Amino acid sequence: MTAVAWIAVGSLAAWVWLLLGQGFFWRTDQRLPRREAPERWPSVAIVVPARDEADMLPVSLPSLMAQDYPGAAEIFLVDDCSEDGTGDVARALSVRYGGLPVTVVSPGEPESGWTGKLWAVRHGISLARAREPEFLLLTDADIAHEPDSLRGLVAAAVSGGFDLVSQMARLRVSSLWERLVVPAFVYFFSQLYPFRWVNRAGARTAAAAGGCVLLRTGAADRARVPESIRQAVIDDVSLARAVQRSGGRIWLGLAERVDSVRPYPWLADLWRMVSRSAYAQLRHSPPLLLGTVLGLALVYLAPPVTLVAGLLGGAPVAAWAGGVAWAVMAGTYMPMLGYYRQSLWLAPLLPFTAVLYLLMTVDSAVQHHRGRGAAWKGRTYARPEAAPDR
Repeated sequence: MTAVAWIAVGSLAAWVWLLLGQGFFWRTDQRLPRREAPERWPSVAIVVPARDEADMLPVSLPSLMAQDYPGAAEIFLVDDCSEDGTGDVARALSVRYGGLPVTVVSPGEPESGWTGKLWAVRHGISLARAREPEFLLLTDADIAHEPDSLRGLVAAAVSGGFDLVSQMARLRVSSLWERLVVPAFVYFFSQLYPFRWVNRAGARTAAAAGGCVLLRTGAADRARVPESIRQAVIDDVSLARAVQRSGGRIWLGLAERVDSVRPYPWLADLWRMVSRSAYAQLRHSPPLLLGTVLGLALVYLAPPVTLVAGLLGGAPVAAWAGGVAWAVMAGTYMPMLGYYRQSLWLAPLLPFTAVLYLLMTVDSAVQHHRGRGAAWKGRTYARPEAAPDR
């Protein structure tokens, strides 16, 4: 066989393994378990870190205040040095809509060694602990919840014996670029962290979706959260690992009643979202970066390339193997497109989207090695090896 044929066969073999051996990552049936109501509803403190979120809060915060929760619940919104009046907007919304009580605090600039929203989360949890809640709901300021969202999360955690229950909020898919990139983002995430592997007892795979995390307060104490993950750029996965390592049981699934309202209308917006943490996902390792680039090329780019090359060059093995691999790839992507209510005709375009993610990952590495560190909402943090260890 020709070299092109061998590449096509290798790509097909990779897809057969991904189809059957990677925790059925492509299925979208890991949803919040339907559970009976507990005999007693535990108290919950809802912590919302918010930095320059004045535009998002009018949609997201009222959905939290309107939670139909039978137990005691309170919202703690941490205004993380916003410059757009986020705190004032939150206070005005609290007066206007009523519902669950809202406390707004501003902790000031973060100390060295704290990344992303974790500084704000730390202050929100510290304030909440004074009420001695049994659970903490960590949710972002751009996440809107249906009225029964908290009730479902708590019921699942209590009846299932979980210390952490997380739902990946359904991201917005309105613009052309959102349709092309957003479903693939969740698809790739589930490929890295198959939800079935995360959810099984005694699992080694740990992951969470930071926009919606229900956490037992006792589990947070045992895992020393958030202090133990204060330097984490990918804070949701780090949180899940910390809870799991401390003996906690975790669960992760796709959301049905939790949505992100933040728009990403242009490719540049999505590019920043992905490249911010892509290289951190590879532990800032050049060998892992090289392996990832080669792996993406073999798995996602080789099928259409070898199909075309085989047809043009009269190489039937290359054309057949490349075509079948491309078909399997598109087939595994269809359930995610269905979950996002998108046309299944987008499935064959996954190789194009994979190229975008490859370039975003390389750009993330370039920015890191230029010394720019991780960036989040206008803040740039020291590279991990330069951050002080306290």
